[in-house]
Amino acid sequence: MSTAVIIGAGPGLGAAAARRFGAEGFAVALVSRTQANVDALAEQLCAQGVDARGYAASVRDLDSLRDALRRAASDLGPAEVVQYSPIPQPEFLRPVLETDVDDLRAAVEFSIFGPQAVVAEVLPSMRERGRGTLLFVNGGSGARSNPAVAGTSVAFAGESAYARMLHTALADEGVHVGQLIIPGGIEVGHPTHDPDVLAGHLWRMHTEREGFRVFAEPMPDVV
Repeated sequence: MSTAVIIGAGPGLGAAAARRFGAEGFAVALVSRTQANVDALAEQLCAQGVDARGYAASVRDLDSLRDALRRAASDLGPAEVVQYSPIPQPEFLRPVLETDVDDLRAAVEFSIFGPQAVVAEVLPSMRERGRGTLLFVNGGSGARSNPAVAGTSVAFAGESAYARMLHTALADEGVHVGQLIIPGGIEVGHPTHDPDVLAGHLWRMHTEREGFRVFAEPMPDVV
């Protein structure tokens, strides 16, 4: 059985992606900060027929993140798909003139150091097997900087650059790297921002493997 790892798994997009990949035969590792939360989500998904297990880790605690990935690989098998989609913290969402160095440091840890640690952990196995998918999920400030949310604008720009470079470097090795940009919030029942609709994008990014960036809805003058 193939394994999908969802980092930042919660009741919205994380659960929807787990259901979608689970329906396609994947075992799903759910990674988030609180063990009780991912255990409860795993229980709900198992009741729906998804082989899901929860692992507690913070993306800003790289040792805990690496440990969670190693435990998931031991329990479920090496990751074929990894989705990096933790929800930004409030200090990342301050206006630029109210953002200090500690805010930026936290955002960089969250959106650059965390992804690099994940990739370093899962990529060797993907390259050895000649297949895999790395999916990065960001808000609109990942594609267009916004002075109202300075931390994510700075850190998502770095995450986007890192992911795009990986996309280029791994293109000939069977490992696909893609980024889903979701302008605005995720909203149940919305025609483009519903979690299940977004999970469909993620599944197609994994299976169709065309291009780097996908938008949940168009952002004019951004590619």
